[in-house]
This record gives sequence, C-alpha cells and structure tokens, in this order.
Amino acid sequence: MNKAISMIFVLAAAGLATSASAQDAKAGEKKAAMCIGCHGIPGYQASFPEIHKVPMISGQSAKYIVGALTAYKKGERKHPSMKAIAGSLSDQDMADLGAFYEASGGPAANGDAPAPTPPAQVAELLKKGNCASCHGENLNKPIDPSYPKLAGQHGDYLYVALKAYQTDGNAQVGRGNAIMAGMAKPFSHAELKQLAGYLATLPGDLKTVPESRFR
Repeated sequence: MNKAISMIFVLAAAGLATSASAQDAKAGEKKAAMCIGCHGIPGYQASFPEIHKVPMISGQSAKYIVGALTAYKKGERKHPSMKAIAGSLSDQDMADLGAFYEASGGPAANGDAPAPTPPAQVAELLKKGNCASCHGENLNKPIDPSYPKLAGQHGDYLYVALKAYQTDGNAQVGRGNAIMAGMAKPFSHAELKQLAGYLATLPGDLKTVPESRFR
C-alpha cells in the first residue's frame, strides 16, 4: 500500500512538473512587454556592437527562441542588454515567450514564390557554408526547430551575427557556438555581407509584429 501511495505522489509530481513547463502563448504575450521596445517596432535599429536592425523574431520556433535566450543568460551569446533581460527570465518565462513569438509569425504572403536565384558567387558561398543542411529548404524550413529561420531576416543583423561567430576572446562581443564558428570563420567579412544580403531577399515567415496598441 505504501509503495502504491508513493507511486501516486510521484506521478502527481511529474504531472505538476509537466504542467509548469508547458508553453503558454497567452502568458508569453503579457511577458513580452520587455521585448516590444526593440522587437516590436518595425525597422528599429540597435547600436551594439554596431548599428543594425534588431532581428525579426515573430515566426521563429519556440525552441529556437528558448535556446537563444538561454545562450544570452549563460553568456554564450555576448550582448550586455540581452544578457540582463535573459538573466531576469525563468525557464517558464522563456517557454512562454517562445510560444508567443512562434504563434505570432506565420507564412509570408509570397511564401510559395520560388527563391530568387543567387548570383554565381553567392551560390558558391552558400555551397561552401552548407547553410541548407541545417536551415533547410529556402533557408526557411530548418531541419530542427532549435535552428533559426534565416529567409527574409534583416541582412545587416545577419551580418553582425555571423561576424560574432568569428570573434574570440572578446568579453563583450561574440557567440560561443562551435558549429557556427566553424562555418563562419572561413569567410571574409565581404563574403559574409554578400551572404547576409542574399538571405534578406528570400521569402520567409519572419515578421515584426507591433504591440497591439501601436498597430
């Protein structure tokens, strides 16, 4: 009898844990107040580590959003303001925000349009980086939701992000992802800029969704 009762308590606790970690897009919408000041303004520009548009995150997968926030919190992605924001979030907060931003995106109006044919030099760079092997068809259908969609993302942001993977030994700037570092380091900055510019032209699901009172 004691064993049976113990098992009931174990199962009940497991159920509570599962419920507590479930994603809640509605809760995430309320928690996004700290995000909309940058990610909810179309064309908003950041100035660190250089001037660029902040990334569109509506339409990214929840798993990617959680992974990125976790990386900022741990310092694997170095960005002072993002580290401070992520550091204030619980795992549940991140899960809710991820669910909200995944739900707030959607297929682009021209999502079925064929991707523009890249110039020959860009095609060689895409082949060299083997980008589609992780980021998927048209760089908009990642093979795993932990990888970001790249299609249609702001080119200047992608350029800054790619350069961050090349940066070592800087306390303020850089991204500690060994796979992406290996992909990015063989490229010159000029080549990264070409890649980023092409990716920005692709039809994709990413959007900037203004907060409702500003629409």
